[in-house]
This record gives sequence, C-alpha cells and structure tokens, in this order.
Amino acid sequence: MKIRFATEKDIPEILNLIKGIAAYEKLLHEVTATEEVLYDSFFVKKAAEVLLGEKDGQIIGFALFFHNFSTFTGKRGLYLEDLYVLPEYRHLGFGKQFFSELRRIAQGRECGRIEWICLDWNIPAIQFYKENIGAISLDEWTLYRLSEKSLITNH
Repeated sequence: MKIRFATEKDIPEILNLIKGIAAYEKLLHEVTATEEVLYDSFFVKKAAEVLLGEKDGQIIGFALFFHNFSTFTGKRGLYLEDLYVLPEYRHLGFGKQFFSELRRIAQGRECGRIEWICLDWNIPAIQFYKENIGAISLDEWTLYRLSEKSLITNH
C-alpha cells in the first residue's frame, strides 16, 4: 500500500470513506459533512489532515488526524479522529502501515503522543490496537461531549 496526503481532488472519495466508517459504526445517520465543508476544513482552515492508502491505484482506506496539546508534556500531540480500511482489505497489514506513517509524522513534528478513541464494542479494533501496535487503553478516563446544539444552549 502506498500512503500519501490527500489533495483537493480526493474530497469526494474521502466523503465516501467517512460514510463507510460511519456505516460500520452504525452512525451513518450522524454524517452531515459535505464535500464543501470538507474542502473548507482541510484546505482552507487546515483543521485536519488526511492520509490516503492506495493499492493498485485504488484508494482503500484513510486516516484523518489533527493536533491537540498536552499541558502535562508541554507538547502537541497527534489526535487520530478516524482510521478506516475497506473491509475487503482488512487483515493484510494496512492498518499497521497507517500507524507506522502516523508514528513517523508524530516523531517528525515532535509530538508527545498519539491518541484516539474506539467504540467499546469494536473488539477487532481493540485487539488490533493492543496486540499489533502496543497501544494501552485509558479506562479511567470518560469522554464527554457538547454537541453543536449544546454549544448554543447555556445551562
């Protein structure tokens, strides 16, 4: 698999991959992103970056990430929002290749760590993270969220 950074022409394929991971996670109904929003977010505001994996000229997966910051380490980190490989290309080492590239990027940018979340029912992903790339789960932390609707409501 060849891994490269996405370009503007890749936006339609990225949106399809986003819908693919959302369907896998049973969250397709939550996808409101459009090609225009993704273009603005990636190439105008530079809010996130996308790596694409290609095999035989076909895009087979993606990793979408951005930087966060750790007050404890005093360094920025790399936050992996999504990693997705098309079902027919899983278990062939491509997820591991994506993580190798993410590690290389994080080291080159002097990041203190790479973090992500995983749905608790996604046992294949959890096993992959623990057994194949040496990740540890932070079970003592709880994720909280204010949705877009909650952002305008003052409690």
